[in-house]
Amino acid sequence: MQYRSNKILYLLLLLAGLSLLVAGCTTATPSATEQPTQAPAPTCPAPQPCPTPEAGPEAPFQAEWAASPHNAADSEAFKHWDNTEDKSVPVACATCHSTTGYLDFLGADGSEAGKVDKPAPIGTTITCTACHNEATAKLSSVSFLSGVTISGLGPEARCMVCHQGRATKVQVDDQIAKFNATDPDAVVAPIKQGDQEVRFGFINVHYFAAAITLYGTEVKGGYQYDGQAYDAKNDHVEGYNTCVGCHNPHTLEVKVQECALCHEGVKTVDDLKKVRMVSSAPDYDGDGNVTEGMAGEIEGLQAALYSGIQAYAKEVAGTGITYDPATYPYFFADADGDGKPDTSDNGPVAYSTWTPRLLKAAYNYQVSVKDPGAFAHGNKYIVQLLYDSLADLNIKLSQPIDMSKMHRDDAGHFAGNTEAFRHWDAEEGNVPGTCAKCHTATGLPQFIKEGVNITNKASNGFMCSTCHNEAEWPANYVVNDVTFPSGAKLTFGEGNASNLCLACHQGRESTVSVNKALGDAAADTPSEAIRFRNVHYFAAGATLFGSEAQGIYQYAGKEYAGRFQHEGNLNTCTSCHDAHQLAPKVDACTGCHGVDDPAKIRMNSKEDYDGDGDVTEGLKGEVDTMAEMLYSAIQAYAKDVAGKGIVYNPAAYPYFFVDADGDGKADVGDNGPIAYNAFTPRLLKAAYNYQYVQKDPGAYVHNAKYVLQALYDSIQDLGTKVPVDLTKAKRP
Repeated sequence: MQYRSNKILYLLLLLAGLSLLVAGCTTATPSATEQPTQAPAPTCPAPQPCPTPEAGPEAPFQAEWAASPHNAADSEAFKHWDNTEDKSVPVACATCHSTTGYLDFLGADGSEAGKVDKPAPIGTTITCTACHNEATAKLSSVSFLSGVTISGLGPEARCMVCHQGRATKVQVDDQIAKFNATDPDAVVAPIKQGDQEVRFGFINVHYFAAAITLYGTEVKGGYQYDGQAYDAKNDHVEGYNTCVGCHNPHTLEVKVQECALCHEGVKTVDDLKKVRMVSSAPDYDGDGNVTEGMAGEIEGLQAALYSGIQAYAKEVAGTGITYDPATYPYFFADADGDGKPDTSDNGPVAYSTWTPRLLKAAYNYQVSVKDPGAFAHGNKYIVQLLYDSLADLNIKLSQPIDMSKMHRDDAGHFAGNTEAFRHWDAEEGNVPGTCAKCHTATGLPQFIKEGVNITNKASNGFMCSTCHNEAEWPANYVVNDVTFPSGAKLTFGEGNASNLCLACHQGRESTVSVNKALGDAAADTPSEAIRFRNVHYFAAGATLFGSEAQGIYQYAGKEYAGRFQHEGNLNTCTSCHDAHQLAPKVDACTGCHGVDDPAKIRMNSKEDYDGDGDVTEGLKGEVDTMAEMLYSAIQAYAKDVAGKGIVYNPAAYPYFFVDADGDGKADVGDNGPIAYNAFTPRLLKAAYNYQYVQKDPGAYVHNAKYVLQALYDSIQDLGTKVPVDLTKAKRP
């Protein structure tokens, strides 16, 4: 390394010190009034030799850097081009394989930033000056090959320039388009470009592409299959969310001792492979082990995908395949199926009978292998890529790989790939205050502290700190009561942990808000001004508290059940559901009810609520049938009274659509399906209650009596205008 500026400073300081010493050797001339005394002659120090260039001061952290992979001059990463004719690192490689190229890319050498202008000379590693200069000090955004730019970065931007790989979904799709490979299972033939024959080949993501694993779907580094949703940036606890937060920037080593502060039993990097958070409940690889670390889950899925790749290559592409992680181009022909690459005069035979489907799966397999820290950087994203690749290959296999016990997604609170957390990605990840409380990791703590929410950044599901107060770890935030949309303040008891659940699982509408929206409008007069009121999802708390919360629409003059009180201690959210997995504690039901499925529970009632003659079915059956009766009445009323047919789609907002021709499908306009626009107050109330029941799938457990009352009343109210049959049904 060169330390010219440091050495000059060192010499200047040394010379300044010598001049002071020499000045001390000079005898001062006394003034006329002084009577000088004879002083001993001073002894001047011996002249100091000038430092040689090699004796300059050592840069901070030089020893750490010198032993790091960034300075491994004998590694392939830096000596690959030593024997080339021009003895230089090509433009395409120079950014990350030489300091000269890195400075060129950043424009630190005075050139245009964002590109390398010329090959870099061999013989350099990644030195201090690569990261410590004016250009990198200002670097705050990094562009990926997918075309996405991540902004607002700190020092980690220096790492992400290189640790992002050299391919993304975009490059895979571009090659498929270039060869016009429209048949996903046809071996792609070479094409001519001038005098050259170009082959459809494997696309290599390159090595240590940690940034694409970390940022997931935000940068689309893996091959993301159409129609699937993927996890975004893997958010860890504050301070450990970036490259330099988790790695020593000079040695590159993981800060294992700091990991051990939270992760028990972690002493080495290998111990990190055993880490598995409570947010990782499913058995992703289907091997029956839900206690192994996420590294083990990924390895299990990798093995399954590799089996699928080999089966597909032989059965569909027509040539066996084998993989060697240490030899370019990694995938080789294995026609005889011995697990070894076929060889020719030029060595191992590169695999050449690629189909688009096989390329996508092989690319994702390589993405997972070439980031050895994927289990920490973005394990859920990698799980999804591997799972989807295998599922896609299975489409064509005569004997598909068994995926029946595998899992792709997490429980709701941690399912960062779902609409509940990804809805705002198109809006630059800004979640408005009206949604932030329940749809970001930071929203609930903000609401508890401030009593209101402002815009929050989108998150990849909840974090531990969403419910657990970091200042008093691991205690939950304390909430004594919760205000519902009706205005009612309800509680499970002062400080009860389940009050946290109520903060979100209360819906966003109520009897009060529906009545306010309708005002004094005529009961059966259609109006485009009447819009559907959506209670929102999983309003279990409102169902449980019944008439106290008034979450469902309660008809005037009717009495409704209040809070459902179960016997014993199963009376709160967390007593009946696992707080992290969210699944019901079915074992707790089995002991008393003697069934392994809550849907079969009926209690002691022999009443036939839905009038179908079955008094042994579970309460879920009663609720489901009543809901079907209500939907039929809604459709009859919409057609005969409102004058416009209606259809319901539980997966598409605003759920109720125009069906003028009665074909059971939403009519379509220039902007897509046409939202229902002929609501009357009577129709809106019934539609609201129907939606309420659909959006609380556990309503039959949370408060079946309350729900059955509302369904019955909705049907009865519509029955004043259209024929309905409640003669055999009974209101609880």
